[in-house]
Amino acid sequence: MFGKSHHSDKSQSESFSSDHSTDRPSEIIMIVAASDNNVIGKDNNLIWKLKSDLKRFKSLTSGHVIIMGRKTFESFPKPLPNRTHIVISRQHDYPVPEGVVLANTLEQALYEAKDYKKIFIIGGGEIYQQALPFCDTIELTRVHTQCDGDTYFPQLKTEDWRLSKKESHPADTENEFNYSFLTYLKS
Repeated sequence: MFGKSHHSDKSQSESFSSDHSTDRPSEIIMIVAASDNNVIGKDNNLIWKLKSDLKRFKSLTSGHVIIMGRKTFESFPKPLPNRTHIVISRQHDYPVPEGVVLANTLEQALYEAKDYKKIFIIGGGEIYQQALPFCDTIELTRVHTQCDGDTYFPQLKTEDWRLSKKESHPADTENEFNYSFLTYLKS
């Protein structure tokens, strides 16, 4: 099941930077579902069932590269279809399935993804915190509930991000809480 992991040998001088140089892909997008108190998970699992959020995630990320931490990757039963996966792990010999790229740092993961038009950062909490300075857009599903968890989305600074789109939805039989799809652009 596990093939040889693809591992970059790029030097630090070739690393990815957060400036808008010509190396930079056209867009780095953070995609996340977080409660009103910024909880995104507990025990490496989602806390809520929102079918609309899962559909939106699939629609936005299909055909693109997704970057995630090891724990987020391990929360999937198998790699998601129609996406290139880059997994960040400090373990240099972490076994990944064939076709999944292993990176040891966020900067290395971004470098590996540099030829893609859109790069999606999909978690977890530590990766979101590290990736925030690199991102152009945040696609946030705000789940309107307060909950307990062990993984959090970073607090956004209003001077760094502006809300460009908001779509509110009520709870229903397939979505257990009220929620809003929010799109933030870097100021």
